[in-house]
Amino acid sequence: MRKNIAELILLAVVALAVLTHPALAQPAAPGNPPRQAGKSPLKVFILAGQSNMQGQGVVTMKDKDGTEKPGTLVAMLKDPAKATLLKHLVDANGNWAEGRDDVWVYNISEQGSSHGPLKFGYGWNVGNKAWFGPEMQFGHLLGNHFENQVLIIKTAWGGRDLYKDFRPPTSGGTVGPFYTQMLATVNRVLGDLKTQFPGYAGGGYELAGFVWYHGWNDFCSPKIGVPEYEQNLVNLINDLRRDLKTPKLAVVIGEFTGPWGADCKEPAALAIRKAQKDAAARPEFAGTVKFVETHDFVRAEKDSPTGEGYHEFKNGETYFLIGDALGKAMKELLPK
Repeated sequence: MRKNIAELILLAVVALAVLTHPALAQPAAPGNPPRQAGKSPLKVFILAGQSNMQGQGVVTMKDKDGTEKPGTLVAMLKDPAKATLLKHLVDANGNWAEGRDDVWVYNISEQGSSHGPLKFGYGWNVGNKAWFGPEMQFGHLLGNHFENQVLIIKTAWGGRDLYKDFRPPTSGGTVGPFYTQMLATVNRVLGDLKTQFPGYAGGGYELAGFVWYHGWNDFCSPKIGVPEYEQNLVNLINDLRRDLKTPKLAVVIGEFTGPWGADCKEPAALAIRKAQKDAAARPEFAGTVKFVETHDFVRAEKDSPTGEGYHEFKNGETYFLIGDALGKAMKELLPK
């Protein structure tokens, strides 16, 4: 009986918080054409990396007996200490909100592409609402930050390294095909916004920020990927700024989380983390590039949906907190 009363109180608290949350955009009424919910110009953020940036976070996953596994967002909602973190993701009835139309997402990976309002389904398993990535909470924070419409362009392909696949032009050698594809995707989407987002009002856009969350494949190449990582990352930032004609583009670097979290003692993993931190600390990047520690967000395997350590055990709380940290860091870099 006490448990039932506690659950009812929790649902009431969450519902009240949602009803009084002023920044949640309302979806267009059925039958109405899509609209641009926020003001022009669009504020555009590029999120890039490999499978971790794609998003391996799990909204819900049940075991063979039909019991919700630990570490999912559904499990978080059942925990009064964590449920309030998710109040903006549910509606007044305690169901997941359908979408946020003042934040748009264009998502591309090896599985294809998808686009639309911010919602679950832009994770690793494209279109499957049981998955999400850092874009979810990042998008809510930046949507709340601006009166402008926000557009997230997520370019993330699984199993791609920086030293070859994303290799920037000034690193020498062959330019990485995924550097080229990332740049081409951004230019294609921004050059045809009305097709991708019919609600676009035609008021122009502003490239506002770039987020890099990456590291696994270079960690797996300790003789090449690891020693080159810092300089390649510096070159990536400089080359993107040049190619996008945005010399002071705000950049957030999310720390490589594996293996695994704060307890990591693997030399190559620690070297990647140091390279990321040192790249952000370059004097020429002062005030425009920020390194974000994420290792404390990794949860134990026993508290997670799966045993895939290389994907942070697919822990939904982990991916929510990473997106939150990346979004807060980006806000600190944006003009006041």
